[in-house]
Amino acid sequence: MYEEITKEAYAACKELCEKAKLQKGQIFVVGCSSSEVCGDKIGSNSNLDVAKAVFEGIYSALNEKGIYLAAQCCEHLNRAIIVERDAVPFQDIVNVVPQPKAGGSFATTAYNTFKNPVAVEEIRADAGIDIGDTFIGMHLKKVAVPVRLENNHIGEAHISAARVRPKFIGGERAHYDQTLL
Repeated sequence: MYEEITKEAYAACKELCEKAKLQKGQIFVVGCSSSEVCGDKIGSNSNLDVAKAVFEGIYSALNEKGIYLAAQCCEHLNRAIIVERDAVPFQDIVNVVPQPKAGGSFATTAYNTFKNPVAVEEIRADAGIDIGDTFIGMHLKKVAVPVRLENNHIGEAHISAARVRPKFIGGERAHYDQTLL
């Protein structure tokens, strides 16, 4: 079961990285309900082993491209973000250590796996996956664009995905760089 979850997470993450054309050094946010992956109601059955399987797949796919993972905590920690310090060198950090039932199993796994983890209140990521309807939108740069994935489930959890694009400015007479879209 865990191997299949890891494969599904890897495939979904890799697919979004390709569709979003992510580059080394960019940030990828993940909100993950391990309860939903198991087929349970969000927040009802936090599972570290399932979170570790999801984390392993996503982290592996991102490391291949040099992309930073930002792990969103649950609402008990106000959806704080766990990230490598190198990804946010000038951002104010907050003092919290996530736990499975206060922060979530995925964020706990990230905190325990990263070389130099820190927590921040918010981040502006370049793309992300929402596993089990955890609402990552508050941590994406403007303007978020939904991405439909072929790999749209991890375990029993539905996946929503998004990338960002630069804002359009200048009105109807402006010309836009199509390579940025």
